[in-house]
Amino acid sequence: MSIETEKRNTGSRTWPHPEVVEDFAQLRQRAPLIHCITNSVVTNFTANVLLAVGASPAMVVTIEEVADFVHIAQALLINVGTITTIDAEVMLKAAATAQQTNTPWVLDPVAVGALKFRTDIVVQLLSYRPTVIRGNASEILALGGFAGGGKGVDSTASSLAALPAAVQLAEQTGAVVALSGELDYITDGKEIITIPGGHEIMTRVTGTGCSLGALIAAFLPVTRTAVRAASAASVIFAAAGERAFRESRGTGSFGVAFLDELSTIGIGEQLVP
Repeated sequence: MSIETEKRNTGSRTWPHPEVVEDFAQLRQRAPLIHCITNSVVTNFTANVLLAVGASPAMVVTIEEVADFVHIAQALLINVGTITTIDAEVMLKAAATAQQTNTPWVLDPVAVGALKFRTDIVVQLLSYRPTVIRGNASEILALGGFAGGGKGVDSTASSLAALPAAVQLAEQTGAVVALSGELDYITDGKEIITIPGGHEIMTRVTGTGCSLGALIAAFLPVTRTAVRAASAASVIFAAAGERAFRESRGTGSFGVAFLDELSTIGIGEQLVP
């Protein structure tokens, strides 16, 4: 597995990176508390992913408690996948609180651009300055003001095609953009990191993309930069996905194998698939 890093004409570097190993060890040691406001389809899988890597998940979603819990948590995830009117109020309150408390947070704008209500809420959420925006090509194209290709929550555009939109979105918002696809791209508008790996089967298992957003949130409190957090999370996911595919018989056993790999990867070994 390799990670190619550009700083607009500065060449590349190769995985494995000592900082990913260091950051993953820090995550396991510190067990950060991650406040997840995510969609109902993926809540259980997301919690299990965070537990597998050593983080502590909490799904506090009532309007009366959400601000208090943002004060307690080390990072916040907001995923708009199954958003309702009540959810929207909770998400906006959580994001506003995160901005006030300097709590790092990840926005996963599921299916943004496809439906007006969620798109309007995502635009409001952007005003609270997420630390990282994680999305597929269609979602990043839509947020970046480009015409995108989407099918529900799925993307019909390649991540490479959406890379200019990701760079522009990072420049516009000040957030790091984590663009998921056959190749993952991480950018702050200046540096672009390319992360290959994973496996196509991951697109057929509910919760893999959404839980990547949660893992990025888990890395934010233990890394020096948001670029580094998003990169580490993507590397770990790609390596675990490749390994899990080799151990699985299909999508059902893949989900179990994926959690197994996340819970054991990197322990006493190099973090390479």
